[in-house]
Amino acid sequence: MLQTFFLPAGHGQRFCLYHAARQKNARAAVIYLHPFAEEMNKSRRMAALQARAMADAGFDVLQIDLLGCGDSSGDFADATWQAWQDDVQLAYRWLRTQSQAPLTLWGLRAGALLAATAAVNLPEATNFIFWQPVVSGKQHWQQFMRLKMAGELASGQAKGITEQLRQQVAAGQTVEIAGYSVSPGLADGLEKAQMQPAALPPGQVSWLELSTREGASLTPVAQKNIEQWQAAGFNVNAQVVQGPAFWQTTEIEDALALTAATLVAQS
Repeated sequence: MLQTFFLPAGHGQRFCLYHAARQKNARAAVIYLHPFAEEMNKSRRMAALQARAMADAGFDVLQIDLLGCGDSSGDFADATWQAWQDDVQLAYRWLRTQSQAPLTLWGLRAGALLAATAAVNLPEATNFIFWQPVVSGKQHWQQFMRLKMAGELASGQAKGITEQLRQQVAAGQTVEIAGYSVSPGLADGLEKAQMQPAALPPGQVSWLELSTREGASLTPVAQKNIEQWQAAGFNVNAQVVQGPAFWQTTEIEDALALTAATLVAQS
């Protein structure tokens, strides 16, 4: 059963979709955290497909549009990294009024980074599902700033644009990149975030990445990060699934093999 609603928050309200498990006793209570900026829009369809598939398989799934994103209150410029962590807390409190199943945070790209960051402030341990996780907020922010550089190439104004953006953020100014106004509170928080093992009782981590190449392996950076989670006691199920990078493709695409692999990883 799908429930659509607005959840009251400290800054307006948050748009939510709740997919209740088909069966009476849910296998897990899942919170989905979407990726950053335009990647969110590109991935809406895949997130919806996965949420429905999980509900059919016996999971309670809550999707939340973070502050300034989607149909939630505020503009993107209102968002900060801390405010998004607060939204995770908000989603958790509501979900616990509906489901007492074991908790799982499911994040895509920067949403996975947010999940790992926010988990330490939740009152209970959680399992994780990471889809193509961003392991370095600094690198992710640098890549996003390059969109501004690409946009300035045609006008010949690209030189020094990254340093200019950094100076603006350091001065407390909101910066405009690819149609998104990013506050210093969001830029700073994202840049400092690292995909480190949550300081929690260790649980399960499903780490799934995509590649269009058959038989692709995890990158050395991902493998190193996974080893850190394993060293912290987490049971990590990591794999590369063949499929398109749907969060950045020109046309909306599906990665149905990822949906299937995610469900198998939870069994």
